Amino acid sequence: MKTITLSKKSYTLEDALTLASQDNVVLETLDGRKFILAEVDDFAKEVTLVRQNDELMALLAERSKKTERLPQSQVKSLLGLD
Repeated sequence: MKTITLSKKSYTLEDALTLASQDNVVLETLDGRKFILAEVDDFAKEVTLVRQNDELMALLAERSKKTERLPQSQVKSLLGLD
């Protein structure tokens, strides 16, 4: 994350957007307030599309009904962490 202190150099909005396309940017004002400038991805759109996938939603609903649980020691053993 890059910090731009607005008092040190004159940045245009285009400059800030170019930086934000590479990494999130913190914009700091003269009085110390900070704002984050970040590129918005299509995550919300992806979530909407997933929710519209009836087959996947049915699979997830079915899986959520399972109540079998594994003890932590067994999970560690399965993952080779014991």
